[in-house]
Amino acid sequence: MGPEMKDEKQFDTVLVTDVESDIDFRDKDEALRLVGLEKASSFTEDDYDKVRRKLDFVIPPLSAAVYCTQYLDKTALGYASIMGFPVTGQGYNLVSLSFYIGFLIWVFPSMYIAQRLRLGKYLGANIVAWGAIMMLHAIPQSFGPFFALRLLLGMLESCVAPILILIVSMFYRKDEQGSRMAWFYMMNGVAGIFGGFLAYGISFIPDRGFAPFKIIYLMLGAFAIAVGVAVLLWMPDSPANARFLTKEERVTAIERIRDGQCGTENKRLKKEQVVEALLDLRTWLIVLATLLTNIPNGGLANFTNIIVKGFGYTTKQTLILSTPGGAIGVASAIICGWYSDKANERMLPIVWSLIPTLAGAAMLVGLNGTSQKGALLFATWIVGTYGSSLAIIYAYNASNTSGHTKKVTVNALTLAAFCVANIVGTETFLPKDAPGYLPGKISILVLLSAQLVLCFVIRWVNLWMNRKKQRALEAMKRRNGWSDQDVQRERERAAFSDMTDKQYVLRFLEGCYRLLKLV
Repeated sequence: MGPEMKDEKQFDTVLVTDVESDIDFRDKDEALRLVGLEKASSFTEDDYDKVRRKLDFVIPPLSAAVYCTQYLDKTALGYASIMGFPVTGQGYNLVSLSFYIGFLIWVFPSMYIAQRLRLGKYLGANIVAWGAIMMLHAIPQSFGPFFALRLLLGMLESCVAPILILIVSMFYRKDEQGSRMAWFYMMNGVAGIFGGFLAYGISFIPDRGFAPFKIIYLMLGAFAIAVGVAVLLWMPDSPANARFLTKEERVTAIERIRDGQCGTENKRLKKEQVVEALLDLRTWLIVLATLLTNIPNGGLANFTNIIVKGFGYTTKQTLILSTPGGAIGVASAIICGWYSDKANERMLPIVWSLIPTLAGAAMLVGLNGTSQKGALLFATWIVGTYGSSLAIIYAYNASNTSGHTKKVTVNALTLAAFCVANIVGTETFLPKDAPGYLPGKISILVLLSAQLVLCFVIRWVNLWMNRKKQRALEAMKRRNGWSDQDVQRERERAAFSDMTDKQYVLRFLEGCYRLLKLV
């Protein structure tokens, strides 16, 4: 078992009595076909480090490019809103939220389709398709087509975060996942900087019957298509078929994650794992955390530029002044991801990410309607640090959920909550509240204060569950004279059985009974 996550990682132990020749591989993890039940003893930490460096050269850069283009495409509407976009008022709000409606409609079907297909290829195809949809935004001039295009965009982008979470969890140990997810999630900040400068440059192009916002959509659409082609060519689907690794390196890649017991993939949809995910208290605590964190996101992602322009800045000034917030977002994601893995924590990094946001939201509420433009602008920069909390939630799901179907289900529920939250968040910034949008700013302060409390609740639940399981295991070891090596060996044999947390416990009890009969 890898390094313990103090507040999240559940201590699951299992004794396995299967004979390898009797295994039904359709029911097990795909990695089991390649490495078998027994852990190979021939690999050293140097072998593992060599493979990890090779993985880092391919997976994080591709994931970062995907997340960058997704964020740019999702927030292009924010730039368009002050660059001649023809839909305004409540119509703009509806166009904004249509993305999340499409996301919500398709996130569950998309994830279960992805489970049956090759993850990298499915992701790449979706990226190419949404790049084409982005370019089509340059054609319409009325509400209806924009609503439909944003709806399709949301459907196609719904697969991104769940697939990237699965890929990271397949290739990296639990104490490596937080920082790797932070590597791609920080691209939200990078995209904010790049998008701001891009829009600023385009704003100087004279409008000769072709509005500047259309140029943004054409350029970002072409960028998405290029990224999609790169993903189709180079993103691995799983350790078992990563083309940039030799056969021996594929085995090494699988063996280095065996102790984490989260497996790689299984093409079979298991209804019992769906049910377990729905009945697991921790699933719904994470859904609630995602809701509380992302209702503010729904407003800020689409209205920050409008808010900043309302301070009295010109369009060009607004576009360039949005970039420092992106830099702060990058720093927040990197620091939180690093601390999450370094300290073996998941919830506390979320708490740290919320503190600057709460300070910024308090400034926006307290100074609302004043002429202190500098202080208000600074508040909009630091209010975005909450965004890195979603990367930590992704890492929490990856490192705390066993069973491929259960992991897919929990990720889909998390992203569904993300959609609902953003739909609600969009409607917290209503046209009648312009230009101050005070109710929306107050909602940020209230919701993220509640999220702060919830983080400690989730942490306490996990600590309690860990202590309970640890005590039960130690008592059983004492009664039966088992050594740590006995338990570890059987855990390793069960690593790629594609079982959930509760299934591990049941198998453990079954193994205890059989072992006692043999004794």
